[in-house]
Amino acid sequence: MEIAQLLEGIKTGDRRSIARAITWVENDQPGYETLLHSLQFTRNTPVIGITGPPGAGKSTLINALIKLICSKTNVEGHPNTVGVIAVDPSSPFTHGSLLGDRLRMQEHFTNPQVFIRSLATRGALGGLSAKTLEICDVLRASTFDYIFIETVGVGQSEVEIIGLADTVVVTLVPEAGDEIQALKSGIMEIGDIFVVNKMDRAGSDLFAVGIIKTLHERPTQGDWVIPVLKTNASAYEGIEELLDSIHAHSKTATANHRLSLIAERAYRLIQYGRMKDVNIKELKDQLKSVFEKEDFNLYWFVKNLI
Repeated sequence: MEIAQLLEGIKTGDRRSIARAITWVENDQPGYETLLHSLQFTRNTPVIGITGPPGAGKSTLINALIKLICSKTNVEGHPNTVGVIAVDPSSPFTHGSLLGDRLRMQEHFTNPQVFIRSLATRGALGGLSAKTLEICDVLRASTFDYIFIETVGVGQSEVEIIGLADTVVVTLVPEAGDEIQALKSGIMEIGDIFVVNKMDRAGSDLFAVGIIKTLHERPTQGDWVIPVLKTNASAYEGIEELLDSIHAHSKTATANHRLSLIAERAYRLIQYGRMKDVNIKELKDQLKSVFEKEDFNLYWFVKNLI
């Protein structure tokens, strides 16, 4: 399939073209850079990041949001469409996606209004795949009304989503009460909306109050007051309120906030571009003949490579 055909397919929302383009981008196939350079963004599609520790119910929350969103129409009067990027841990053997969030979202798998793609982290830290930004842009250049990014669920270091998403939803559960202090220096600092999921469990009210107290220590974000919402995603409770908060937050975005997001995205692309030719296998081969020498110095080795 030629690049021009792929671009036209992306523009019209053709799922096969979108999937093919994502594969090109994810695997650095010849022509992927030309494809990215040719993307056109004609819609202001909100990108919503769903993050939080493992077991918080991120996939279930997205499931519930998709169901609600797909029951509504967009400004043009057409049924809403949703794109989902679900980042999973990598298999240490195949380097592919280990869990496969599409299995946990299987009720939407055949829904023509929904496109779901699982990505493997492939060793990337921060809760995202190395190509999440570019793949998100492929979806942004298409016809989707909403884009969700679900991070891998690694806890405190899972903060890269703040540079990609317009709105970051941090999902926690009452059982995480003892972990708030540990999370404060990580994901507790990046959320635009906080969700206490599985609110039917004991201690959810007290836990929500604890989050509110913790958030008082954060600097204010303009006029936006960070909400702490309670949901029971498996029973679709509190989902309407969450979607309303996402819409409300999207209206608060300032030019400075958008500039910060774009600068962060540019930084990630530059960082990836400069590291693109660094290969761990080649480094191992180069080290093999020198690392056991008495005068071996790792810093000199790296400096010579640079």
